[in-house]
Amino acid sequence: MFKTPELFRSLADPTRLRILGLLRAMELSVGELAQVLGQSQPRVSRHVKILIDAGLAERRKEGSWVFLSLGPSERVDPLFALLDSWNALDGEDPWAVADKARLEAVKADRATAAERYFAQHAADWDELRSLHIAESEVEAAIARALGERPVGRLVDIGTGTGRMIELFGPAANSALGIDRSPEMLRLARVKLTEAGIPMTELRQGDMYAIPLPSQSADTVIIHQVLHYAQQPAAAIAEAARLLAPGGRLLIIDFAPHEREELRSRDAHIRLGFTDDSVLKWMDAAGVPGRVVEHLGGGELTVTIWSGERSDARLKVVA
Repeated sequence: MFKTPELFRSLADPTRLRILGLLRAMELSVGELAQVLGQSQPRVSRHVKILIDAGLAERRKEGSWVFLSLGPSERVDPLFALLDSWNALDGEDPWAVADKARLEAVKADRATAAERYFAQHAADWDELRSLHIAESEVEAAIARALGERPVGRLVDIGTGTGRMIELFGPAANSALGIDRSPEMLRLARVKLTEAGIPMTELRQGDMYAIPLPSQSADTVIIHQVLHYAQQPAAAIAEAARLLAPGGRLLIIDFAPHEREELRSRDAHIRLGFTDDSVLKWMDAAGVPGRVVEHLGGGELTVTIWSGERSDARLKVVA
């Protein structure tokens, strides 16, 4: 339990207030914070530790990087309400204004790194996309599958560049992307910031052991990820675990095909899936499914499957 005097002591240094203001804008690494603040990484790390100990900030390891974000909203929101009210009276702190300007340099560095990574892989991605119907038509079909129901708490497993969150995150109560690749997560951060969705949460994680509690999502999407899975049934079961009663699971992947070179060139474990296989796995996970649509028009057919978590199944599992 944090005591109020301890919380105020954690904010006694103006640098720590600046750090919270920066984390309010976006998740940042310690190195990026040091770049914006013009301070050494060890010094920034000491400030960060105090904020973490006070419950005002959180750290998350992602490959060789450590990213920092704000603590729980119930703890930081009252603080920002107080700071905003003072800023309304006295004007914004000049240091905060300068920090925001320097933050643009961090965004530019991220964008440059993302462009470099994308350029290295763009040829492979473009070749794969050329084998199936236009991505815009697939995305339109996914939107039709989601329909008019509220998205609620969205989790995108294998988020990649964050495209699903870019499309459906604005309509969600919250949006969280999971991916194993730190490089893809860094690319997603840039893309989502450019799209005006900077506060989406992105986490490194495995599709078989997602770092989220059960029943923490209303909509889960697995878009073009299952063909990388050694154990697709286990991946579907883990996705289903996240769903609250009435929550929906949407799976988008290829129908069976014979493009054997995708195994060696693009690391595809599975060359597509039959409807019977996917529906069997969904049913076993407690999310009875149906085929929404087969999208032909290329050498590869894209299929959309949808399922819903029932209250009755959850009661049995419990």
